[in-house]
Amino acid sequence: MKTNRLLKGALLTFAAFAGGAAMTAVSGHRAEATPRDTSPYAAIGQLGRVLVEIENDYVEPVDRTKLVNGAISGMVASLDPHSAYMPPQDFQVFESDTEGKFGGVGVEVEARDGTLVVMSPIEGSPAERAGIQPGDRIVAIDGVDATGSALDKIVRRMRGVAGTHVKLTIKREGAPALMTFDLAREEIHVPSVAARMLDGGVAYVRVKQFQEHTHDELLAATARLRKESKIVGVVLDLRNDPGGLVDESAEVADEFLSSGTIYTTRHRGEVVDDVRAKSGGAFAEVPVVALVNEYTASAAELVTGALQDNGRATVVGANTFGKGSVQAILGLPGGAGLRLTIARYYTPSGHAIQGDGVHPDVVVESTRVDVPTLPATRERDLEGALAPEGAPKRDDRPNATAPASSTSAADETMRSDARNVPRDPSKGADFVLRMGYQILRARVAAKP
Repeated sequence: MKTNRLLKGALLTFAAFAGGAAMTAVSGHRAEATPRDTSPYAAIGQLGRVLVEIENDYVEPVDRTKLVNGAISGMVASLDPHSAYMPPQDFQVFESDTEGKFGGVGVEVEARDGTLVVMSPIEGSPAERAGIQPGDRIVAIDGVDATGSALDKIVRRMRGVAGTHVKLTIKREGAPALMTFDLAREEIHVPSVAARMLDGGVAYVRVKQFQEHTHDELLAATARLRKESKIVGVVLDLRNDPGGLVDESAEVADEFLSSGTIYTTRHRGEVVDDVRAKSGGAFAEVPVVALVNEYTASAAELVTGALQDNGRATVVGANTFGKGSVQAILGLPGGAGLRLTIARYYTPSGHAIQGDGVHPDVVVESTRVDVPTLPATRERDLEGALAPEGAPKRDDRPNATAPASSTSAADETMRSDARNVPRDPSKGADFVLRMGYQILRARVAAKP
């Protein structure tokens, strides 16, 4: 990961401290010693004393590195749900995720009922070539039971150096016995953009997350689609997109805009960045419908808000997650990393995403028949989440409300890639896609 790309806000923050010191010197203020009770060294001294007491008197010998990492992790975690200290191993995984490449077998997975379930094997990966299928349940890795384990720990066990082997034990519905796959790890490149042409010259573009080269992938997909047909409209699918790199999301939003603000950021109440669109976007002249749900978050909400506020997209789906904060990624000595919240971001109209999310123009509340009693968790439900700041919640937006599909099949399209999207979504099982496609076709027909 190119860490410096995410350091822009952090450098602004540190520059603000340096600037303050410079202004103090220029104004002729007298330098004073920091009172003991406000000095950070007093707190460090207390930490050191507790560490010594534990090392000397705890019932069993302790690992100092583990204790210190735990103390740092706890300190950072107390700030908000998205700030985190990452020990070297965790930081490596984080960097791999944002770069979109890692050593592994190539499966998209989710935790379901205590089991790791394959959502889709990545095209061309060892998992796909071996015959692993969507819906397969991974019950063991290298002979070690994987049920009930934390998702991140299981994923780490599947990843490794390219060329090494890992054995996955699979439980497949309808199969009489467990199946074991011995897979050689490869460097896996995870595409973040999936696209295909739909009937009527409509381009379906799904962004899974915003990682390095997402903008380049979008342009490459656009060029490929244009060889198939003239593009008269775009369905932009941002459902289940957790966000990612802010600069990549801004470049994607820019392809749908020819002018105007994309977003602004504020640090401690002051505007520190105002990102504006340039002319000549690839989709700046065609109608757009954006699909969102309660798991559309962060940078994906930034894109949605930019298109909605600039009048470029009709937003269809459920109210989004509501993560309106920006994190800087700092590399630390020894290979560790720090993810630190440094700013809030706002849509072009000044709407604060934090704690509120983006309100669709056409509301389709998601329903899951398999878990009907569990409401979706959003940013405002997380312990320690930042409170909204600035503009009030925008509850006066007129909405058309539509009933959601009564079957869980409506969720299947967004869990897979574009290969499974029907060319005529109006006849498909994905209710939100069907509605978005029909709205777009109507807009295209009405365009002069």
